[in-house]
Amino acid sequence: MSVRVPAEVFPPGEFIRDELETRGWTQGDLAFILGRPLQAVNEIIAGRKAITAETAKGLANAFGASAEMWMNLEAAYRLSRTDGDGDVARRAKLYELAPVKEMVKRRWIGETTGIAALEGELLRFFQLKDLEQEPELSFAAKMSAPYGALSPAHKAWFCRAKQLARAVGAAKFKPQALEQGLTDLRQLIASEQDTRRIPKVLAEMGVRLVIVEHLPKTRIDGAALWLDKEKRQPAVALSLRYDRIDSFWFTLAHEMMHIRHGDEWSVDDALVGKEAIPSTEKPDYEQRADREAAEFLVPGCEIEGFIARVRPQYSKNRIIQFANRIQVQPGIIVGQLQRRNEIGWDHSREMLVKVRAVLREAALSDGWGDAPTT
Repeated sequence: MSVRVPAEVFPPGEFIRDELETRGWTQGDLAFILGRPLQAVNEIIAGRKAITAETAKGLANAFGASAEMWMNLEAAYRLSRTDGDGDVARRAKLYELAPVKEMVKRRWIGETTGIAALEGELLRFFQLKDLEQEPELSFAAKMSAPYGALSPAHKAWFCRAKQLARAVGAAKFKPQALEQGLTDLRQLIASEQDTRRIPKVLAEMGVRLVIVEHLPKTRIDGAALWLDKEKRQPAVALSLRYDRIDSFWFTLAHEMMHIRHGDEWSVDDALVGKEAIPSTEKPDYEQRADREAAEFLVPGCEIEGFIARVRPQYSKNRIIQFANRIQVQPGIIVGQLQRRNEIGWDHSREMLVKVRAVLREAALSDGWGDAPTT
């Protein structure tokens, strides 16, 4: 919306002078009429003292105009003397672009006192030439829109993940060798002790793994991304929002399925947990990643056969026996049954072992009060 700004706004005192001259009054006469000290009237006319509601009523009675007119003249004059709030607009733009407070807290950008310095920090972080640009989330010439618009916090998290991924060494990525790499990765699913080996196995496949804590008011679980235009440098970023082995493995498998198919990029929100978005409400490529991730973890024929035999008597012993037979950590079976609504979220929680601490030691990570660790 365009706003017309007058070339010059006069102080109310100028109008008071005109009224006094018209009537042949002095400032002392007006002070007596208003019942106000002469000094106060002098300061109002000079523009050093604001017209209050009481004074506006007195001027209206003295000169025959409305009190509202004098209040409007005063307001217009005071507004004209501000800086136009250009700095306010600039600050608002910056806070619309990024979660500034959280980024400073996480040490993604430096703490600044001036607007220009803050702009510089954000331009550096997002690798932009000016703030009218959008952060580059993909190197693809054409990029499919994600399901659900990305908030400033999502974009900041994604860019931080890209920064860390660039610092991770990895072998040359060969798409034709990915299936064998996934088979090797699948061998680590039987024991939580093997979790620490995952970053190394992925790096040998040419896939970089980084851990970035999610930002407040987001439900980011993971992302798959490419660091180059030719799709030769894939990376997976996980937030480990839920510190449990089944959530970790499902999110990792989901992102690896995006890489398997060369999907442009993906930031996955509410992928796991009670509030997980139902697969049927996602676009086709996300439904595909869900299906293939579940199949990667526990073959469909196996889990469906187990359900058919056991339902609804899902005892801990039966879950453990089944997990051991197909060489899967029992917590992953628990997670799959929960995703299918076969058991409640409080069932066999002791099997849902924590993995965050182990992974943060093995992979480049950021968050939880610490600077990035290797």
